[in-house]
Formats: sequence, C-alpha cells, structure tokens
Amino acid sequence: MAGAALALACDAAAADVKLDSQKQKASYGVGMNVGKSFKSDLIDLDLEAFMTGFKDGLAGKESAVSAQDMEKAMTELRADVTKKADERMTTNKKAGEEFLTKNKTAKDVKTLESGVQYVVEKEGTGPMPKATDTVKVHYRGTLIDGTEFDSSIKRNEPAVFPVNGVIRGWTEALQKMKVGSKWKVFIPSDLAYGDQGQAPVIPPASVLIFDIELLGIEKEQG
Repeated sequence: MAGAALALACDAAAADVKLDSQKQKASYGVGMNVGKSFKSDLIDLDLEAFMTGFKDGLAGKESAVSAQDMEKAMTELRADVTKKADERMTTNKKAGEEFLTKNKTAKDVKTLESGVQYVVEKEGTGPMPKATDTVKVHYRGTLIDGTEFDSSIKRNEPAVFPVNGVIRGWTEALQKMKVGSKWKVFIPSDLAYGDQGQAPVIPPASVLIFDIELLGIEKEQG
C-alpha cells in the first residue's frame, strides 16, 4: 500500500479506537512510545508488515518469516540505516563547519578558544557561576536551519541544573556569563552531542544555537 494511502488507513482505524479506560490510555501510551522510537527517515518500514509482526509477537504466534530470511532482511536494514546515518553525518558536519566559518566573521561574534562562538545581547551585573554551581536559565535551542528543538521559554518554566551537568559548550559558556546576561551561543557539534546526535530531535554532527539568559545561581558550592 502506498505511503499516503496507508497513512489514511491508519488514521481511519485510529478514529474507531476508544481511549477511555486507564488500560486503553496506557496501551495507547506504549504504542505511541514505540512509534516515536522508530520515527526516523533513516528507517524505511512497511507499516502493515510491522503491525502484523507486532500483533503476532504479542500473541505468541510462530513467525511468518523464516529465521534465515528475517536475519538477512534485518542485516540489510541495519546496513541501510548505517549508510544513511553516515551520509547525513558527513553532510551535517560539512554544513556546520561552513556555518561556523562564516558566522565567525559576523558582527559582534566572539570566539572562545574551544571554538564556541557567542554574541553578548545583554551584559549582566551579577556573579559568574563556577562549574560546581547550580544555575537557573531560560533558553531556546535551534539547529542552523532554524528548527527549534527545545525551549524553556515556550514552556514558561526556567531550567535548573548543575553547570557541569550539561553539554561541554554550555558548561564553558555559562562560566563566562554574569547573572542577568543574555547570550546567543553557537556550539560546534563536538562540544554538543557529537557525531551521534540526540535522536529524534538533534541530528548527528549538528551545530547547535542557543539563546541563553542566566537568571541566577541557585546553589553555590565550595
């Protein structure tokens, strides 16, 4: 069945499912989590075959595909996913390097020794946190194409965490900021989530851009 037709069929089926009881809601939650874990354009699955296998597995039925054929198919699937992931990583790494090279020359952009770039949008007057401190911040994170992947601002809930408990680019930048400061920070992939990325929201080898406001130091440690 073609992708569009299959999606319509699944939507129609979903419309008939009741989600009233706790069991139904929990079952839906399990299914939603399984679906999210496989949501990637790196994996090309036939949804009808997937659902059949899922139902057969739950029912304890004998596999409709021989062990030999299944292993061969799974090996090919893994190889295809690896190839696509490697290609994407190479593409993202090149795009990130080009972006940082160009951005480095932009107005008001400063570069730390590690390669982290930043723009001071507002200079605070408070103290600067240490690596062992816990801070409160508001932030918004985007990819270089503008895709937003996280935002405490949108949640209307500041984040609180140890300075040394986040990605290296954040740890370094925060120790240069004074409380009350607002920075735009550009973090190379090797100081963020590296070649692996952070599925499903951050692709491999991604340069990350953060708008960070340092609201305060929640806990100072010696």
